Amino acid sequence: MYRLCFAIVLLTAARGCHQPTGETRMPTNGSAPAPRTGTLAVNGLHYYYELNGSGEPLLLLHGGLQSIDAFRPVVLPALADRRQVIAVDLHGHGRTALGDRAFSVIDQGDDMAEIIKQLGFTQVDVVGYSLGAAVALRLALQHPQAVRRLVLVSCVFSTEGFYPEMLPQQAAIGGAMADMMKDTPMYKSYIQVAPHPEDFPKLLDRLGDYMRKSYNWADEVKKLQAQTLLVFGDGDMFRPEHMVQFYQLLGGGLRDAGWRREHRSKNQLAILPDVTHYDMFLAPQLVPTVQPFLDGKTHTATWADQVKK
Repeated sequence: MYRLCFAIVLLTAARGCHQPTGETRMPTNGSAPAPRTGTLAVNGLHYYYELNGSGEPLLLLHGGLQSIDAFRPVVLPALADRRQVIAVDLHGHGRTALGDRAFSVIDQGDDMAEIIKQLGFTQVDVVGYSLGAAVALRLALQHPQAVRRLVLVSCVFSTEGFYPEMLPQQAAIGGAMADMMKDTPMYKSYIQVAPHPEDFPKLLDRLGDYMRKSYNWADEVKKLQAQTLLVFGDGDMFRPEHMVQFYQLLGGGLRDAGWRREHRSKNQLAILPDVTHYDMFLAPQLVPTVQPFLDGKTHTATWADQVKK
């Protein structure tokens, strides 16, 4: 049952900054500066956020039934070593209360744009995983001026991207599962930080309502302006042909790149070996995969460059 629950819920899944009211500093173990933390009132919700590191701004969005804390072991410190990371607890997750609003990644896309604005940024790079990737995609589609580079980790553009057996599992999610999940890391991490731990069954109900809705954003994805990197695991919960179709919608995988890379798409696709959907956020190879893209660099020399040496 643990794996089934995990599979159901962990899915779709200017550079100056002022300090909003209520911002504090979270204590650390002394190995890194304490992050600045606070809450922002956005469209009827109060989003918890943290600012870690310094440099160009990078918005980091976690997966379903997770929080910022899921990124602390690997992803967050590595990215904050070179960037100012804006990490946000999504609607109803972590330290952001559920409230009365329906759960919608489209609405949260608008919310993220407002958070970026309130924190004093005009444009950011974005890394989103699973549910966070869906929110990141909606942010980039709905507010193209706010996103420069976009990394979508384990994300689909349509419900048709899931393996067929996943759909009835998603349809079954709801508050009735709450008691069965009390021994899972999703529940245990939730009650540690949630402002209203008793809302866990309500969160499952809202997620279930969201997951039972079909969607297909193919026409919008074709118009995506942000330079985009798609990252999947070779054991992900999505069909490999959907991964390729997603890449093709972005203009990649349609022709040979050319020996001088002259036909290379601006967008990229990475499939990490020996990685599933459920361990992607802890995969050691994730940050080294996305970092060059975020930096706008490539480590690959052309054949002509090699000959010149």
